[in-house]
Amino acid sequence: MNRTDFLRTLAGGALTAGALANHTFAGNSGTILVETAPFKQNPLPYDFAALEPSIDKMTMEIHYGKHHAAYVKNLNDAVKGTEFEKKSLEEIIKSAGKAPAAIRNNGGGHWNHTFFWEVMGPKKGNGPTGAVSDAINAQFGSLDKFKEEFGKAATTRFGSGWAWLVAKGGKLSVGSTPNQDNPLMDVSELKGTPILGLDVWEHAYYLHYQNKRPDYIKAFWDVVNWEKVAKNMKKA
Repeated sequence: MNRTDFLRTLAGGALTAGALANHTFAGNSGTILVETAPFKQNPLPYDFAALEPSIDKMTMEIHYGKHHAAYVKNLNDAVKGTEFEKKSLEEIIKSAGKAPAAIRNNGGGHWNHTFFWEVMGPKKGNGPTGAVSDAINAQFGSLDKFKEEFGKAATTRFGSGWAWLVAKGGKLSVGSTPNQDNPLMDVSELKGTPILGLDVWEHAYYLHYQNKRPDYIKAFWDVVNWEKVAKNMKKA
């Protein structure tokens, strides 16, 4: 079985899961930081096909219904019977360097994916306005220059990881983290409040784009929910 057939097989399983019913709302990614076990997966804020053609329906079904769901399940299993069972997700994330690998990786995976779903939306990629546009222009010179810097961070992240736009000390910066780490973690070299994030694990794009990560990154801009990005910046 080749990689594409394998992913299609996973999708078939995902389609049967009760968690994959279409939903019309999402929880606030900021609120999940205060959650304690058992952690839960928020409903997807749009239909699985809503991001096509940038992100295809089958990839969304697998990504949300298999990968993200697994992070939530594995996190609950990992914290059971440990001191981390009573800690909030924020406490787990911010002390990730002291947590076992299973808790660090799955805790990050849960938060990162919840954040990721919310910074995208159908037909949202018209570009930033207002304070977000002003901040990007002030920091990077133009939207195109920002996209270039962000794209470089996403493209050059070796292996699996994430690209981020973060706010810290009144300034914006771009960078990346490995695996399921994020800029809120004590172990992250990139520090700040995440404003925008992009999953560059192969499972996020391989079914549609194969090994063409730059094409996936380019398509991402067509589905960025800049209204959510603006709200994230206000909370930073």
